[in-house]
Amino acid sequence: MKKNIELLAPAGSMDCIQAAINAGADAIYFGVEQLNMRTRSSGGFSIDDIQDVARLCHSNHIKAYITLNTVMYDHDMQLLRIILQEVKRSRIDAVIASDIAVMQYCTELKIPLHVSTQANITNMAGVQFYARMADVVVLARELTLQQVSDITRDIHRKDIRGVSGEPLKVEVFVHGALCMAVSGKCYMSLHSQNASANRGACVQNCRRPYIVTDAETGEELMIDNEYIMSTKDLCTIHVLDQVVNSGVDVLKIEGRSKGAEYVYTVTQCYKEALQSIYDGTYTDEKIYEWERRLAMVYNRGFWEGYYLGHKLGEWTKQPGSIATEKKIYIGKGSKYYPKIQVGEFDIEAGTVKKGDTLLLIGNAHGMIKEKMEVLVVNGEEAGEAVKGDKLTFKVATKVTPGDKLYKVVSNA
Repeated sequence: MKKNIELLAPAGSMDCIQAAINAGADAIYFGVEQLNMRTRSSGGFSIDDIQDVARLCHSNHIKAYITLNTVMYDHDMQLLRIILQEVKRSRIDAVIASDIAVMQYCTELKIPLHVSTQANITNMAGVQFYARMADVVVLARELTLQQVSDITRDIHRKDIRGVSGEPLKVEVFVHGALCMAVSGKCYMSLHSQNASANRGACVQNCRRPYIVTDAETGEELMIDNEYIMSTKDLCTIHVLDQVVNSGVDVLKIEGRSKGAEYVYTVTQCYKEALQSIYDGTYTDEKIYEWERRLAMVYNRGFWEGYYLGHKLGEWTKQPGSIATEKKIYIGKGSKYYPKIQVGEFDIEAGTVKKGDTLLLIGNAHGMIKEKMEVLVVNGEEAGEAVKGDKLTFKVATKVTPGDKLYKVVSNA
């Protein structure tokens, strides 16, 4: 069993990077401009942010990978070159890509390359082809664990090495959204809305309810679930020991369009589960607790994907998330008192009562979740804070006006 498996977390914003760091990620991946697969769903980063991302990650001893994994057109080449030049200058650890043009430019600039799941690598011939230009291959999501094991075993047996000369690494997804498309290659959004999923512009029309009608008779097809194309999310926490034993090197969490609370919770659960597998303490009781925590953040329901050989996906029953908790915006940061490490917040909506759980999200904190056992309002202990009040509590890192404060409530 490998004991140096890398845990790779998603990041759509600086607070998500900090959340990933706090939760124990070994690396993060992020996208910039319009050349990544989360252009529509995540605000993402600009070229000017690349150096800041690298600095934050490297100062915290984790790696930073940039995703440039969309289909590329000729008019993208100038922007692509500009991004890659900044990637080189900022010492980003690797580029994740599926387009040959990106791979070619990375080779010319001597930038480490990881081959994206969008390349749909499903066999050893494909692995050997991409090993000539990459150090990591992300396998197709449709493979079973047996197929993954066969590939990792053959890589070891044949001593397949990446372009750096080091043994080629294998990466797989372990958690997050799945799509009805094959390894993310979908044309439904392009066909119906002229918004290509392969250009990061998916409108997610597969996630909507549909009624199937016979075109000749007008008779509606009786189906159990109207969300017939919207799959549940991938969750492997209960089979993570099997994933680890398949011989993979990198475990990837999906979710660059998710919030800091998602990044923190999911990363922390998988980090703990990995350590418990190494320690021999991976038990049903722990798995139950991790699943409970994972259900608290954004999800469409869980299944283990195709890893165990299922022929069909499991479908969601309703639109959006079925997380057991949700966050409600209540205010933002206003002041910070560093000597006593207390943050002040302006309450702008709703109410906060003693005993409520609050969620603070900001670039310096990532995510802080705390139950208000004591409520200090306008400088005095109180039972409730309402709109217009100032709420103060202990925060170890600086509070800024960009920090947002939420109340966490049950979503039952």
